[in-house]
Amino acid sequence: MAMIKVETDCCKGCGICVENCPRGCLELSGDFNSFGNYYCVQSEPEKCIGCKICGIMCPDSAISVFK
Repeated sequence: MAMIKVETDCCKGCGICVENCPRGCLELSGDFNSFGNYYCVQSEPEKCIGCKICGIMCPDSAISVFK
């Protein structure tokens, strides 16, 4: 199982990672970061295959993937 780390204050909540995750294991949090943006969270970590598409697609480089 892979894990993602999101730099919450770097995430602007654009949702590109959520839209592009092939396994549907990401979502936007119901909480805000310090800039008032929703941020990405790994909602179903057991589904993550570590493909790193979320990190590649993130325009702010806010996501790191670890296997």
